[in-house]
Formats: sequence, structure tokens, C-alpha cells
Amino acid sequence: MPELKPITARGVAAKVLSETRKDKQFAGDALDQYPKLANRQKATDLVFGVIKNRPVIDLVIEKVSGTQIVHIPNKILNVIRVGVYELVFCPQAKEYVIICEAVEYAKRIANTKGGGFVNAILRQTQKHIINRQKPAEQSSPRKLISQTPDTACEFDMEMLPDPDKSPCEYFACAFSLPGWLVQNWLDEYGRQQTEKICFASNRRPSVYLRPNLLKTTAKELAEKLKAAKVDCEIKPESQMVKLTSPKAITALPGFDEGLFTVQDLASSQAVRALKPQPDWKILDLCAAPGTKTTQLAEATGGHAKIIATDIDANRLKMVGENITRLGLADNIKTVEYSDVEKQGGFDCVLIDAPCSNTGVLSRRPEVRHRITENDIKELAGTQMSLLSKAAGMLKPKGIICYSTCSIQPEEDGLLVRGFIKETPGFELEYENIILPSAEPFDHDGGYSAVIISESTT
Repeated sequence: MPELKPITARGVAAKVLSETRKDKQFAGDALDQYPKLANRQKATDLVFGVIKNRPVIDLVIEKVSGTQIVHIPNKILNVIRVGVYELVFCPQAKEYVIICEAVEYAKRIANTKGGGFVNAILRQTQKHIINRQKPAEQSSPRKLISQTPDTACEFDMEMLPDPDKSPCEYFACAFSLPGWLVQNWLDEYGRQQTEKICFASNRRPSVYLRPNLLKTTAKELAEKLKAAKVDCEIKPESQMVKLTSPKAITALPGFDEGLFTVQDLASSQAVRALKPQPDWKILDLCAAPGTKTTQLAEATGGHAKIIATDIDANRLKMVGENITRLGLADNIKTVEYSDVEKQGGFDCVLIDAPCSNTGVLSRRPEVRHRITENDIKELAGTQMSLLSKAAGMLKPKGIICYSTCSIQPEEDGLLVRGFIKETPGFELEYENIILPSAEPFDHDGGYSAVIISESTT
């Protein structure tokens, strides 16, 4: 029997999608099973691309084939999804290679009949596409599936609802997002901003490096990366370094020496707004994996006394690993969650609260298929409990810095105002919501607030 060829990135993507669909495992964890895959980045891009766009991909499959998704075996369906995703969203990929690899992999995991079925649907998709990439303004929006704010794939038939008659239905379908969430954004932010949020939620997010200012600067880090032929540029306002070509983070020069931490622009804003002082005693109450914990240490010149804890003991170990790599063990101490109240009397408590992740849907694509309105209500209860817990551990005139990677008012401004109303002696000094953006120097969304205790006892 002839030896099977090694599984390709497209094959790995289809396999991972079948596995993650089955038990709700996160795709990133499933991809970690293939550390030696030659083109792991391609497999990752395909998996996340399909997850982000799965409902509209399924719509295309049903429209061009006349076959309902529920009647297609899952492992074959995911081969088709990968192929349709590339035909629609990856115009640089060659059509014959997409279809050929999909058919060969379908034969490998099923049989010749399965390969023929995959070939038929992908050929039908190809037939109904007029232009794999064209300016988005040059055709009926119902026939266009957007790739970027400027480009789209054009079909010869209407695929999407009428955006003028039902903006919510159109955005939900075009961007594969829950209708209730899109309606929430339309009510809160309006149509134009909602469209921008949708594009940002489906973008391929950039990677930013926050230089460890105790060891280097943004300029020095960028020069070190460029010397190693890593393309990058500096975001002037934040002094963060953006990678402009994908690279394995742990293989970058400076990683082992602790010269940087990966952090999005929006995520970095909470600590910047807080302006922590070197003589403070600070508690990071939801510290894992330690991104903001280490930012606190760097922002205070390595002089503040910082306690880090997390309710998840396994994730708290990640904080310790990051502290060690960055050389910050002298002023950050990890403490078990059950023991943290014994540490009391803090100048500041940072709460990077567990949330719905609606500001980071491009990085956590599975969230859009799992989050519900009821989940947000339950999360708001947890967030309020964390604020109350933090309030009880402050010194007089202490500060709570509250942040989420959500853009839902129930988890952000409304929640903070509710806390202040229910908790005498606190006032809101600062708040800011950053909406996700797909513009140059793209970024996630998130919320941050600085709450001051006026108590003198």
C-alpha cells in the first residue's frame, strides 16, 4: 500500500475545525497538536478565517449547491468550508490548487464519492463568483461578500439580505455575527460605527509588542527586530512596535531576554490611564496571564510593590512565567486567590475583569458562536462582585482601575455607574471606551475606568 502524503495546511485546518466543533475546544489548543507543521501559519489563518465567517460560508454553500448544511457529514463539510473560505476571502490563492487539495483530502478521509461531492460544490461556488476581488462600492451589496472595508467578492446572484430594509439582518449575515449583538451595537453606536466594528471584528489582527522599558525602548527594540530581518514599525503615540509580517513570537530576537510583551493597543490603555506611582502597593486581582501586571511594574520603574492573583491557579502560573522572563520578580509577588485578602491595604486594585470579549472578536473568533445575552447578564454579576471585593481592600483614598475587553455598556459604563450608586464614597475620575478598528494601526476594543475612593476611614 503506498504511503500517504503528509497532511497539508488545508487538511489540518479541516481536521481542527471538525474537532473544535465537536466539543467546543478552542481552535488554538487544537492547532497546538501540530507543532511541526511546515505551514502552521497558513493552517491557523484558515481555521480562524472559517470560524469568523462560518455562517456566511454556510450560506454560500447552501445557495450554490441547493444542499442544506445539516445533510452534509461534518468532516466533509469542513473540507468544503475551507475551500469556500479561500475562494471567497483569499483572492491571492489559486483556484485550481484550492479545489485540487480539497478533493484529494476528502478522498483521503472519506472516499472517491466524497471527493466528487466536494469537487461539485467548490466548482459551483467558483462558477457563481464573477470577481474574487473588486472595489466594494461597484456593485449591489446583496451580491457582495466583504473582505475588507475596500474590497469584496462578487457573485452573480443575491447572497445577502437588503441592507436598507434590515441593517441588523444584513450586518449579522454579512459578518457572521449574532443578530442580538449587532442590534445592540446599532442601538448604542449607530449604523456607520457598527459597520466599522463589524469589519474590525473580522479583520486579521496585527501583533503589537510592548517594549520592557526597564530594559529597552521602542526604538531599540525595532532596530533589533529589523536587524534580524523582522519587518516592523513604531506606533508613535503609544511607543508600541507593530509587526508587519507574521513571525513566531517565541522565536523573535529579544523574547528570551524579556525585552517585550505582546499586547494590543487597546489593552495597554488601562494602565496608561491609571498612571501608577512607584510608591504604591498594587493588587492585580485578575492577573493571568500577567500582561497588565508586568505593565504595572514597568510603568513604575520596577519600584511599586505589586501583588498578582487569579482565581484560576493554573493560569496564575503563567503570570509567574512572564514575571521571570521579563526580570520583574523583585517587585511582583504571586499569591493564591484565597489568601489575597490577607494582603489588604492597597493603594490601587486593578481589575481586568472576565467579560464577554466583544471587543476582541477578531482574536477570539469562537466567542461569536458561543456568547449569549444571558451570558452578559451573568458576567455583569461577576464583575460587580469583583468591584465590591476590590473596594474592601483599599486604603483610604485608594483607587480601583477597572477594565474589560468588552464594548457592551452592561459590562462597562452602566456597570461602573451602578457600582458607584450602590457604594457610597466612590467617584468616577476617568473612563474611556475604545471601539475596535480595522484602520491602519488596527486595534481591538475595550473599556477602562479609574474609580477613586473618597473614604477617610
